[in-house]
Amino acid sequence: MADNQITAITELDRSHYKTKVYAGGHFIYSDEPESIGGTDEGMTPGALLLASLGSCTAITVRMYADRKQYNLDAIKIELAICEEKEMSKETTITRKIELIGTLTEEERKRLMQIADKCPIHKILTNPIRIETR
Repeated sequence: MADNQITAITELDRSHYKTKVYAGGHFIYSDEPESIGGTDEGMTPGALLLASLGSCTAITVRMYADRKQYNLDAIKIELAICEEKEMSKETTITRKIELIGTLTEEERKRLMQIADKCPIHKILTNPIRIETR
């Protein structure tokens, strides 16, 4: 695999459903709530997906604001994904971005445009093919 390729390894033994996730030398758990048999010791897979989009968006906006020397103090992003039963034709993720700082209206508008330029946003809005071997 290429050096800049994003990779991850997940492992699940007989634990219900606490999954070990390894990526880039880091380690976390993913899990399911106790209500469906998990131990609730990690974020659900759906929450991890939202966290990926939110953190990538925030990083992309921060990088641009820093490069342009905008007075952006903080970024808060709230995300939600539609219920699984609604995903038969289309999956909807809502993303509310709050830009905190002394910004002009033009700077705010530009940062909101930049939010859609994050790599995870591009991945999720392009056709995806998953090859399983």
